[in-house]
Amino acid sequence: MTDATVPEPQRPILPPRPLWRPPVDPAEGAVFGRPPGVGSSFDPRRPSGVDPRATTGSPPLPAMLNEAFGRPDHHTDSLQRAPEVAGPAPVEAVPADPWRDPAAPVTLGPPAIGTAAPVAEEDGPPVRYSLRQAIFEHRLRPGSLVVVAVIALLIGALGAGIGVFAGSRMPAALTDPEFSIAPVVPGADRPVGSVADVAQRVTPAVVSLEITIGDGGESGSGVIIDADGYILTNNHVISGAATDTSAALFVVFADGSRVPGKIVGRDVLTDLAVVKVDAKGLTVAQLGSSADLAVGDAVIAIGSPLGLASTVTSGIVSALGRPVRLAGEGTDTNAVIDAIQTDAAINPGNSGGALVDSSGAIVGINTAIRTLGDSASGSIGLGFAIPIDMAKEVAQEIIRTGTAIHATIGVDARSATDGTTNGAQVQNVRENSPAAAAGIKEGDVITQVGDRSVRDADELVVAVQALDVGAAVKVSLLRQGRSMTVTVTTAKQ
Repeated sequence: MTDATVPEPQRPILPPRPLWRPPVDPAEGAVFGRPPGVGSSFDPRRPSGVDPRATTGSPPLPAMLNEAFGRPDHHTDSLQRAPEVAGPAPVEAVPADPWRDPAAPVTLGPPAIGTAAPVAEEDGPPVRYSLRQAIFEHRLRPGSLVVVAVIALLIGALGAGIGVFAGSRMPAALTDPEFSIAPVVPGADRPVGSVADVAQRVTPAVVSLEITIGDGGESGSGVIIDADGYILTNNHVISGAATDTSAALFVVFADGSRVPGKIVGRDVLTDLAVVKVDAKGLTVAQLGSSADLAVGDAVIAIGSPLGLASTVTSGIVSALGRPVRLAGEGTDTNAVIDAIQTDAAINPGNSGGALVDSSGAIVGINTAIRTLGDSASGSIGLGFAIPIDMAKEVAQEIIRTGTAIHATIGVDARSATDGTTNGAQVQNVRENSPAAAAGIKEGDVITQVGDRSVRDADELVVAVQALDVGAAVKVSLLRQGRSMTVTVTTAKQ
């Protein structure tokens, strides 16, 4: 059976449900509804003078809002129109716009393609002209060139003014390309006896001594006393070469020549020695007399301090007859010298050099210096030299015999004082000595030997050394508070 044969049941057809429209408030309808007599949304033919914005039935505004936003009293003009001053403003004709008029007929108009707005051209980089282009190719206007020229002149004038002002404030130029030192006649005056004159004459007669022992060495000075090559120096300068067979001794002259030297002899009691070199044409020092010296005399020290050859220093004789003991210092020297004291700068290396008077004569052999102790060394204005009178005698004996002979009285003494008298107290009297023969006993205090006063043990040594062997000399002494004098004949030491 098909569906066509089955009758559909009859269903009731209901009418459309009526639309529910909410009630409209009369005040709101007056505000948002169409004006009376307008049946559509567009009313182009509304009568003039009718304000579509006029409302009816609007609720009264609050007094506060009306005062703030309402029209002033006695004014009925619209808020959107300025007050008329010279009559109503002309109304511009508004062209018909079919897009705004729904009732406008359809027409074929021009294409809706607007004219493109002009594009502002971007400024390119500024064009720069050379001076040739600006002047000869007329790239710039003449007026611009005149302005540039005026500006350049002003800048130049300003710079010139600043330069003149600064030049007046700054010192004059330090250089002068045309400068030359004016020649003058030499005015140096070196009279006979001046330091320069003496140094020029004596320096060639002073040599440097170099002793090399293995990798080490020592240095000192010496004085040429004979044309055959004999050189006088200190024993402590060459003692290392005398006691060590591997040592080498060299003599360096003022002209820089260097020759080997040989030890002729040495004396440990006076710290003197003689060295011989094989050389000819040597400059010989002139030996003077130390007995003629006086405190305050000008003297010059010449030698090789600290290895600096031919060094000259000057000063004065600051004391005479100053007993100075020399011992130790790595040598076999055990001497007491009757020294000349000077303030001429003497340093290590000056030993064996010359102490010269103002006539250019050798008056002493520089030997020792006084320092401030182990923490300080070098010259402090106290230098000591062996008097040349003693040095000549010792040098002659060494050259003749190889040794030197000294006098003795046969006593050992120490320095002593009783508070009022100073002297040398006898500690030991040797058997069969000159002192024993003269009756000197232990405990005696010797105060004078010959014409020389004895104030300590070192002064007793130098006083006896100054005597000749076999000379008879009077000795003053104190024994148990009594003074007495004995005669002692010196013997060979």
